[in-house]
Amino acid sequence: MVLAVIAIELVWLVARLRWPMLRAVLCLAPGAMMLLALRAALVGMDWRWIALLLLAAFPLNLADLAWRQRQG
Repeated sequence: MVLAVIAIELVWLVARLRWPMLRAVLCLAPGAMMLLALRAALVGMDWRWIALLLLAAFPLNLADLAWRQRQG
C-alpha cells in the first residue's frame, strides 16, 4: 500500500510539478528501498536480503544528495 503511495507521488512530481524523472526517482528511491528492507525484516527474511536492500538505498541517497548540492 505504501509503495503505491510512493508511485503516485512519483507521478505527481513528474506530471504536476514538472520534475525531471531522474530527479523524482532519486528523491523517492532511497525511502522505497528502506521501506522494502523494513518489510523484509518484519516478515522474517534472511538478513542478507535486508542488507542488500539497505545497501542499494545508500548510493541512491548519495546520488540524491549530490543532485541537491549541485542545484544549490
